[in-house]
Order: sequence, then structure tokens, then C-alpha cells
Amino acid sequence: MSAPRRVLVIDDDNEVREVARVSLELMAGWQVLAVGSGHEGLAIAAAEPLDAILVDVMMPDLDGAATVAALRAAAPTCDVPVILLTAVMQDDHWHRFHGLGVAGVIAKPFDAIHLADTIATTLGWDH
Repeated sequence: MSAPRRVLVIDDDNEVREVARVSLELMAGWQVLAVGSGHEGLAIAAAEPLDAILVDVMMPDLDGAATVAALRAAAPTCDVPVILLTAVMQDDHWHRFHGLGVAGVIAKPFDAIHLADTIATTLGWDH
């Protein structure tokens, strides 16, 4: 049996973090780390082996784009797939987000029941 996936959720909204954490742990059996800021996320990502990172686009201090840029610039995280979480999704946003080197974008509010399936499909994981 393989080790469970390890996913980091970076979102300044406590409720979103908790729903994502519970959903991924219960529905997929993944290990989930959840933090409330880009700065915290960068520290955790540098110290922990991760299979994927979910990053909120709109956060105070260090927003999603800046967080992703920092993840891409750091050796431990440059190849870890990143999926953005956003409440604002327009056609021109996808082009901007894709330029950041993200694997995908999930609109908020997301379907908690299918969140793990959405992530797995986006990243090409068996599920």
C-alpha cells in the first residue's frame, strides 16, 4: 500500500481551509496541512515533502500569484504541482494563472464531496 498523498492548503479563510482539509482527509485519505497565509505556506512547503499545493488567489500580504512565484523559485517546491483556488473566475484570469505555471484552477465555492476527484483529475493521479 502506498503512502497517502500530502497536500498543503494555503487560504486565509478559516472555513475554506477546514472544509478542504476535512474533505481531502475523509474522502481520499490524504494527509492535509492547512495554513492561513502565503508566508506560512512557503515555510511549510520548504520543510515538508508535498504532492500538491492548493493556493488561494486573493490573500492579504502575499497573494496567490506572489506565493506561486516564490514556490516556483525555491528548489524544494519548484516542481510541486500547484492548483489555485479562486472565487473570481473570468476568461482572462485563466491566461494569467496559466502563465504562473499552475496545474489548474478550482472555483470557489468548490464541491467538497468531489474536491479530491477534481484535484486527482487535474493532476493526472490515479484515484
